[in-house]
Amino acid sequence: MRWGIAGFGWVAADYMAPGIRAAGGEVTAVADPSAGARSRAEAQGMLAFDTAEAMLAAGACDLLYVATPNDAHLPPARAAAAAGIPVLCEKPMAATIDEAEAIAAVVGGKLLYGTAFDQRHHPAHTAMTAAIAAGSIGRPVAIRILYACWVDPSWSPDGGVHDNWRADPKRAGGGAVIDLALHGLDLAERLLGEPFARLSIELQRRIHDYAVDDGGMLTGRTASGVLFQSHVAYNCAETLPRRRLEVLGERGLLVATDTMGQTAGGTLVRRASDTGEEVAIDYDRTRSPFAAQAAAFMAAARGEPHDFSITRDLALMRLFDGAYREASTWL
Repeated sequence: MRWGIAGFGWVAADYMAPGIRAAGGEVTAVADPSAGARSRAEAQGMLAFDTAEAMLAAGACDLLYVATPNDAHLPPARAAAAAGIPVLCEKPMAATIDEAEAIAAVVGGKLLYGTAFDQRHHPAHTAMTAAIAAGSIGRPVAIRILYACWVDPSWSPDGGVHDNWRADPKRAGGGAVIDLALHGLDLAERLLGEPFARLSIELQRRIHDYAVDDGGMLTGRTASGVLFQSHVAYNCAETLPRRRLEVLGERGLLVATDTMGQTAGGTLVRRASDTGEEVAIDYDRTRSPFAAQAAAFMAAARGEPHDFSITRDLALMRLFDGAYREASTWL
């Protein structure tokens, strides 16, 4: 299948485009207002356009991946809906809840849409989901996540081709929390097969001198009462342990280390509560979450069963937005 990419920045160029190719797809076209980004795409044999509208009008792709700044998700989604092209849109759905609602209005029920929660497709997390469903740790009790990195005001993801819009409150809609926390929230719903019922957020602007939060702590509970805790940050040195996912159950603990993120690999173990024995759980350590995500979306576009859901994604965005707005009054 031919993919078009709207917004050819760091994540799209370094992770999603290789993931698409690894999954058997082809990136045929890119839309980006940056001349540098277009030149990089053309050097790789892709067609390059100023806008997604022009790319779609040229019939240059069968699927659209949207990786623009968060406040620019709606126009490509609207253009794709008009062209009947399935859309995989980076998280969050948009910089504001109003724009997320608008995306749902233009694509909902009309074509395949998915929010690019790549973490739900990571092979380790797929294996963890299966282990929980098989009862390997009994009834889940709590999920704990650490997902952090270092993003200072001068950081550039691609050597200056694009600026650090993630620290711009208008373009990003927030800071570390809106960028990182939604991955864990969606992943928790995937692991447990149920939605959140409550969510609370505490924001932090502690280390970096910019107008958005550089860290946050989230707590909540799911519909059946599983507790949730997540620490996300832009103020954690990347030489420190910063990617860990735990699911505690009545009969054991699942621990995934260095799986949260863009790359393949990491480790997954189960520790039994009765003996303390720790056993590694096998999964494909060579496949990136982006490759797995691209394969899943192409299968969905072919009409195969899938779990992409704009209804679920919008419900999570609404819950997150309410908690984030309340937290922002205290920042």
